Amino acid sequence: MLGAWAQAGEQDGFYRAPRSYSTARDPDLPKYARQAGRTEWGLLRDAGWLDIGIDHRFRHEYRDDDMRRAEAGLDQPLLHRTRAYLAVHDILDPFRLAVEMQDSRRYHGDYPRDTKDVNEFEFIRLYGELYFAEALGRDSLGSTRPLSLRYGIHNFEFLDRRLIGNNQWRNTANTFQGFQAALGQEKNDWQLDLLAVQPLLRDKYHRDQPVEQQWMYALIGHWRRWSDVVTFEPFYLALNQSAHDAVPERLVHSPGLRAYGVVPGTGLDFDLSVIYQTGRSGDRDMQACGGVFEIGHTWEDHPWRPRLSGFYGYASGDRDPDDGEDNRFERFFGFGRPWSANDYIQFENISTPKLRMEAAPTKVFRFDFGYSWYWLASDKDRFAGTGQADLTGGSGSFAGHEFDIRLRCQVNRHVEAILGYAHFMPGGQVESTLRGGDTDFAYLEISVTAF
Repeated sequence: MLGAWAQAGEQDGFYRAPRSYSTARDPDLPKYARQAGRTEWGLLRDAGWLDIGIDHRFRHEYRDDDMRRAEAGLDQPLLHRTRAYLAVHDILDPFRLAVEMQDSRRYHGDYPRDTKDVNEFEFIRLYGELYFAEALGRDSLGSTRPLSLRYGIHNFEFLDRRLIGNNQWRNTANTFQGFQAALGQEKNDWQLDLLAVQPLLRDKYHRDQPVEQQWMYALIGHWRRWSDVVTFEPFYLALNQSAHDAVPERLVHSPGLRAYGVVPGTGLDFDLSVIYQTGRSGDRDMQACGGVFEIGHTWEDHPWRPRLSGFYGYASGDRDPDDGEDNRFERFFGFGRPWSANDYIQFENISTPKLRMEAAPTKVFRFDFGYSWYWLASDKDRFAGTGQADLTGGSGSFAGHEFDIRLRCQVNRHVEAILGYAHFMPGGQVESTLRGGDTDFAYLEISVTAF
């Protein structure tokens, strides 16, 4: 992921992208950015050492009876997100740098602004890098195996984005400050990413600051020698949180393994992750686990290339708040979608099967739709979508089910339009701890890039 300045889609070598739904990581060079020499600006035609990008996204949301709100009602916020990116590479090697600014605002809306929607004029990437292109030689296909060392503010994604993601859907981003390093690059047969970072606490109108009491460490491997069939990503994550204010001390060790790939000649693809967690949570021992599995089939010969997939995801919940052991899965800093198109579900205390269909009738038009069912892994622990819990377990574990559909149109190289809808029907657990009733969510999103 690090050190690869090529635009996504131009990668060669050993890397193969996963086919699983919404798991492709945002590339190191953001999708909206381009090498300056490849833009339509003639004055920058020879600036192969410069990457630039500007984009703006507008989204109108229609939320009827959002269950995360204390009271039922209709909310129609207007969300604006503007980003600008600049990176310098090659010309000053081994020194490189990257800067990315994001401005996130919300207009209209009937509820108080929060940092999910508002984070004005904030650096989401600002780092210096030492990049040694051939420090580790070359792989068997001739690609250089670089060494990259970065320090500063980072905006990145790893694995399938469920544990470390920048939350592209949300109007504001997950960002971190600290050290990031990589041995190898995405096109190599093997690669190793290392992190020692602090999450940045978002502030609506002032500069974001590191969470001083919290560090995340990561060691993430990639083995792609057999990538035409399977890619392996073994990993170890750790979260170290010191006690402060009313927050208890917490230390989480989280080893895991991801494997994804295709079954040659069948149209079948798969994506599997298994995760174990142990450590301490306050004065309690911690033992938790989680995992996801998706299998899909793509009809390659059909002009629409439809793909039908089945998914199951699980993350343990606390079985008994009084037994001296914490079993709630630590979700780290992953994304909320597509656990739920309504953005209700998070990677903790959940058991969910899903079915999904995707297709691309034309080169510019794509659609997908799916159905999801949600149970709590522990009926005595909280439902992350609302933060509410029935400590007796008497409400049962069924939280609800959801239908969603999304239509995407690439109007031209610079403009994409997305229209989406999701309908959530609560189950007994949600109805007993919160108000009952179905919820509706519709949105129109327009993204415009400069290059």
